[in-house]
Amino acid sequence: MMAVHEPSDHEELIMFLERDQLVADTSQPVPRARLGPAANILLWGLRVFVLVVSFMVIYTFVHQLG
Repeated sequence: MMAVHEPSDHEELIMFLERDQLVADTSQPVPRARLGPAANILLWGLRVFVLVVSFMVIYTFVHQLG
């Protein structure tokens, strides 16, 4: 038996908008989220981690070529 997806109130409102109203409503920029210091530190740590791992992957790839 397959579950039926019932639209939420927000989805029902979107269905009644005209195309230009939908575009105008969805093209508005979203303000930046205010994060606490712990979240900022965590995100910067994640950025550093991604850069270090990327460097390791590129180094390993180049080292295996030669």
